[in-house]
Amino acid sequence: MKREEVTKLEKFLRRSLASADLKLKPVPKKDDMLEVHRGEEFLGLVYKLEEDGELSYELRMAILEMDLEGL
Repeated sequence: MKREEVTKLEKFLRRSLASADLKLKPVPKKDDMLEVHRGEEFLGLVYKLEEDGELSYELRMAILEMDLEGL
């Protein structure tokens, strides 16, 4: 993805998820995918999807049972 596109997505996610320390990092050899990190912690992936001339982005985040312990 182009840097301008990544910057816009990063701003959107920071605002939407109320986390100023979110960072998007490119995935090597994948032009349609970004890693989502908070500090050093990996949170998930953002995929760029193009279908029937429509552009969208999908955020995928796995939540493990151990992540919920103590809540």
